[in-house]
Order: sequence, then structure tokens, then C-alpha cells
Amino acid sequence: MPISIDRFDEEPVSALDLQEGTHPYRLLQFLATHSDQAFTQTELHEATNIKRGSVGAALSRLEERGLVRHRGRYWAIAEDDRLASYAAQTNASSSSTTDDYYGDEE
Repeated sequence: MPISIDRFDEEPVSALDLQEGTHPYRLLQFLATHSDQAFTQTELHEATNIKRGSVGAALSRLEERGLVRHRGRYWAIAEDDRLASYAAQTNASSSSTTDDYYGDEE
């Protein structure tokens, strides 16, 4: 879908596309759904079906925006009040796809 030339000119080059279906959106949604856990890039690749090479690049862009954090090999959603609200909302309506992959906690 085209955007206006004004939006094109005004949007910063570093702007991150968080539209539904994009890699950053899918990763953020998955991490928000599992906000009590941290995952390796391989686990994120397997859970989201995003190409391995694309997972790292998308995570780096999300980290630059303060939306995810990592320690060592593990990545998790950032500790941010806005994201906590998003995670709670996402957890309430999580899809069975991620539950099927990781199973129930009980």
C-alpha cells in the first residue's frame, strides 16, 4: 500500500516497520506472548518460521528501539510499561500455534 510523499520524507530512516505480519512484529508478538521466558535465536526461528538470518537482524532492530533485551544467547521482551500492557493483552488472546509448539506449562 503506498504512503504519502510527506510521510515518506518525514519518517526517519531508522524507523522500524511494526506492521502485522512483518518479522519484527511477529518476533515481538511471540516474545510478548511468552514474556516470562527468554529464547535463543534458533528457538525464535523455529517458533516463528522466520528465516534464521532474518531473526538476528530483526532482533537487533527491536533492541535498538528498546523493545527487546538480550543476555548472552537469550532474548526476551523488554521491561517497559507499554510492553507489559501489550504482553498482557497478547497473552489474553494468544494463538494455539505457539501453545502447540511449547505445550502447556502445567
